[in-house]
Amino acid sequence: MPPLDRTFTYRFNLLRKEIERASAPGYADEIGVSLSDGRSLAAIGSFAPLSIKELASRSHLNKSQASRAAQALVDQGLVRKDDSTADGRGVVLTLTPAGQEVWARTMAYVHRRNAQILACLDDEERATLSALLDRLIEHNRAGDGSAPGH
Repeated sequence: MPPLDRTFTYRFNLLRKEIERASAPGYADEIGVSLSDGRSLAAIGSFAPLSIKELASRSHLNKSQASRAAQALVDQGLVRKDDSTADGRGVVLTLTPAGQEVWARTMAYVHRRNAQILACLDDEERATLSALLDRLIEHNRAGDGSAPGH
């Protein structure tokens, strides 16, 4: 059995934390939003219209974080929050024109960061990693990877 720091889940979480640590200042400096607000803005711009629950799922935040991020983006004039026609208690989130401009800068930053993160891999390795990630996601969504892990 490998030691904890050699397990997939431990290393995957470590990589996620390192990426967040290195990415957060760019969101603040280049875009003027926090990491969670930037994730939320990217998700709303890419998948709108979204409910808060859908935003949480798409931005990989919990529901309360997504709700706070959505409200912060509304307060900044970047996102519109309208009543849902499908659910009288719910809301739908879309970008405002100002939000669309900031979203474009956000996506440019996301693509730049992805290139930096993957720079140590060649094209074939990037393609292999992408295919493996897709396969792992599908496997775990199907419930085949539901055993407990770190």
